[in-house]
Amino acid sequence: MSDVKEFDLLIAGGGLAGTSIACALDSVGISTAIIESVAMDASSQPSFDDRAIALSWGSRRIFEGIGIWDAITPTATPIHHIHISEKGRFGQAHLDAQEESVEALGYVALARDIGHALHQRMLNSQVHRFCPATLIDFKAADEKVTATIEAQGKTETVTAKLLIAADGKESGIRQALGIESHESAYNQAAIVSNLLPGKPHGNIAYERFTTEGPLALLPMTDNRFGVVLTVPQEQVEEYLALDDAAFIEQVQKRIGFRCGRFRQAGKRASYPLVLMRTEAITAQRVALVGNAAHALHPISGQGFNLGLRDIAALVDVITDAIRQDEDPGSKAVLQKYAEWRKQDVRSITLATDGLARIFSNPLVGVGAGRSAGLVATDLLPGLRHRIAKHAMGVLGKQPRLGRGLPL
Repeated sequence: MSDVKEFDLLIAGGGLAGTSIACALDSVGISTAIIESVAMDASSQPSFDDRAIALSWGSRRIFEGIGIWDAITPTATPIHHIHISEKGRFGQAHLDAQEESVEALGYVALARDIGHALHQRMLNSQVHRFCPATLIDFKAADEKVTATIEAQGKTETVTAKLLIAADGKESGIRQALGIESHESAYNQAAIVSNLLPGKPHGNIAYERFTTEGPLALLPMTDNRFGVVLTVPQEQVEEYLALDDAAFIEQVQKRIGFRCGRFRQAGKRASYPLVLMRTEAITAQRVALVGNAAHALHPISGQGFNLGLRDIAALVDVITDAIRQDEDPGSKAVLQKYAEWRKQDVRSITLATDGLARIFSNPLVGVGAGRSAGLVATDLLPGLRHRIAKHAMGVLGKQPRLGRGLPL
């Protein structure tokens, strides 16, 4: 067994979630290794692409705690105002950063820029990297997890006190453990792109509900909007085949001319929309985070932020265990993590699923109720304030990173 490498923590997945965990824990005095199948650089890591990600105010604080926000902020665009409306109906709602006494409700950053900041932080860390490499087998026992890793045609064995599954929605670790997941398909897909509007975006984010599906416009650098256009699944190829002018016309029809006339469209990509919930986010010496634990409709831009809050809670309980000379992979530690995340995951899942279904319901009475709800949100400061806190990701008990504090 002399060739076996031993670690406190083994992270499967070197995308945004996995590298965030590794960077967060680098200062805690815990030996960490990360396994990633693709070389960890911003030009090739599939997680570090050109998607526009809406970061909540709470996610900014988490990245501040990790120590990488200063590297992200030069290319991040603050959201000062959120405008919510439904096409063809009178109801509107507005959320404002000034009213919430914050610099911004959130920010829009490219996944590539977030990934680059994390990658640079990793280069200056003590984290051991198996990359490119693949986790081909693991076995959890009372005192440790034993994993078999394949890299460059060779296999080696490593052990850890805790294995973290940050390996995405199709998590091989979750499936190997037999943790049940439940998926609900919306029969919709998201078309993502970016557009140049006819007038300055003013740091306003738009959430527009239509009979064809919701549309999100996220303010970006160079006066662009990041676009998330929801379409019926059967029409995806049709939308992807549109030329720029026709695609712009589709967006223009949904949002109107409040942003002026769009003049330029970026490249487009799509992904199917699915709600995925798991029966558990822990098992013996294993913890699930991010998309390995849950997947949401992008209707309120909460998916990535929810995963970051998983990470903040998990590294908090791991840090406490290490400092109290306890086993970070023990049942008690993992139970603290699972209990901490239960309410937040449940409420965000129900809220996003409910919004997606309510705003796709064509019944007249339901539509009138939606308009009334938007009007009530705009008129009632208490309700508006709570919705803003929900969007900002700052409701409930906050771990150290969630308060912008280092571990």
